[in-house]
Amino acid sequence: MSKKSDLKRAILDSEKEIAELEKKCTRSQTALLQSILNNTKLDEQDAQYFRVYTSLIEVERENLRKLKDELKNL
Repeated sequence: MSKKSDLKRAILDSEKEIAELEKKCTRSQTALLQSILNNTKLDEQDAQYFRVYTSLIEVERENLRKLKDELKNL
């Protein structure tokens, strides 16, 4: 029973982490889109933030899938 509750807690934590990362990614994505629409120079730092947050989201989603599969197999 403890393993199940630990997995459920880890799943919730992972989902919260994904939501936070997506908020941060959206901020950099907005800055990138704004520079495109305004035809201004792309800020490389915003682009780098977007790449980093996108990668972190992918890693955390994979972790979430593994946690859900593990819970399902119990």
